[in-house]
Amino acid sequence: MTAEELLESYTNGQRDFKGFDLRRANLSGANLTEANLSEADLWRADLSGANLTGADLSEADLSHANLSGANLIWTNLTGANLRWANLTGADLREADWKGAEFSGANLTGAILCSYGLTPVFPEQKLD
Repeated sequence: MTAEELLESYTNGQRDFKGFDLRRANLSGANLTEANLSEADLWRADLSGANLTGADLSEADLSHANLSGANLIWTNLTGANLRWANLTGADLREADWKGAEFSGANLTGAILCSYGLTPVFPEQKLD
């Protein structure tokens, strides 16, 4: 599915895009509120400035994706692969990132308040 097809389907009321191949898709600025993108392949996708409020991105491959300035409030990122993703200025308030992988991710200026959870990075040691 192309980015254009996904956006048209979303506009027509479809919300379930589980497991879709969206590698390198340009979804910059897209409104995908409450979309199910669980297990989707979003490797190197451009989601900069996208509205993903309440979306399900659990187990999605977001490695090397551009999520700069994205709205990820209430987003399910459980088990997502965010290795080397650009999350500069992204808003992750109340997002669930249990088991997500953030190694190499750029979180400069990102808002990370979430259910009292603390993200664990591979190089970080907890006492």
